[in-house]
Amino acid sequence: MPGGSVWLLMLALALPSTGQQHLEEAERIMIATPVIDGHNDLPWQLLYKFNNQMRLPEANLTVLNDTHTNIPKLRQGHVGGQFWSVYVPCETQNKDAVKRTLEQMDVVHRMCDLYPETFACVTDSDGIKEAIQNGKVASLIGVEGGHSIDSSLAVLRTLYRLGARYMTLTHSCNTPWADNWLVDTESEKPVHHGLSAFGKLVVAEMNRLGMMVDLAHVSVDTMKVVLNISKAPVIFSHSSAYSICPHRRNVPDDVLRQVASTGSLVMVNFYNAYVTCSDKATVSDVADHMDYVKKVAGAKAVGFGGDYDGVDGLPTGLEDVSKYPALVAELLARNWTEQEVKGALAENLLRVFREVERVKASLQGTAADETPIAFEEVQGPCRTSYGYTKNAGTARRPPAALALALAVALGLALLLSVVS
Repeated sequence: MPGGSVWLLMLALALPSTGQQHLEEAERIMIATPVIDGHNDLPWQLLYKFNNQMRLPEANLTVLNDTHTNIPKLRQGHVGGQFWSVYVPCETQNKDAVKRTLEQMDVVHRMCDLYPETFACVTDSDGIKEAIQNGKVASLIGVEGGHSIDSSLAVLRTLYRLGARYMTLTHSCNTPWADNWLVDTESEKPVHHGLSAFGKLVVAEMNRLGMMVDLAHVSVDTMKVVLNISKAPVIFSHSSAYSICPHRRNVPDDVLRQVASTGSLVMVNFYNAYVTCSDKATVSDVADHMDYVKKVAGAKAVGFGGDYDGVDGLPTGLEDVSKYPALVAELLARNWTEQEVKGALAENLLRVFREVERVKASLQGTAADETPIAFEEVQGPCRTSYGYTKNAGTARRPPAALALALAVALGLALLLSVVS
């Protein structure tokens, strides 16, 4: 081999590859702007594996190995903020959904209590920035499914006071006031063709509270109705682009255009079934979705919504929460600017959150809505009817059997008094 060729070969071997350069650049960017992810189901794993017994040695988040998420992986992945999902299954609807949701919210709070050096529970955009500045994972609560409020605005307000900062309007089931994505597959029938009148009150009350409206899992009609009526931008906490993978959990182009016009956000999901509509995917496939959302809705509409610990199939190269830098490196290789990458990592979410907070401030003179859902819309064997018109004034009356017993006792007492 000629001497010059040997020198060029040695130089090529000494220089980092283009991929390595992009990865190093990703690490540099993420040290300053760590990722804020829209959806992680670790609290569900703690319930499923340990029945929420977080002090068990095997539940220790510094050594937990059979999940996508633990503390070392979060650090390696440069995770600066996380919306922890307080998911409870649809089968809890009309049963113990509220109780189960409260238990999962307690898990998030206890994560912050048990690992204060790692997690800081926060409730606003300023809290996120402060936690990141202090080197902690800003921990927020996302309620995954409107069934968690049991069709009650009072419960919605209570969850907000306990720290919930977004609610997904449905999971994979209709609520009494909103349609879910399965109606677009024809495996379920639409009930409301979007939102009922009460569903619109839910959105309005979320705007008033300063709780982000999440449209992951809802039907396309529901997406469009909400984007038309919400006073604040909304999020898709873990959804991808329908034109890349035509799965009904993904966002179609006409909705992406509404996302752009409303300043809303699509936090791209990593689940293989939503990325490639198959059981296999790669980092590049996920980047295709981010590219597409950017193309249709703009760079400010893109975020990260990994869905870690909530799915059973993840792309090669994105196997757990330590792998976010690989996706950032892929975006850099596709000529995303540093500002666009920072936007997708964190700044787009912070922009939406601040706008939701601004709308809340503008509505501070608005009273809490007291309108209950119609009783016939939520009837079930586990429900009482106190407060509804047909029972007005009856709540404190004794049961009929008790009233009869009291009457008999009174009669016997009168009889005895006469005899004596």
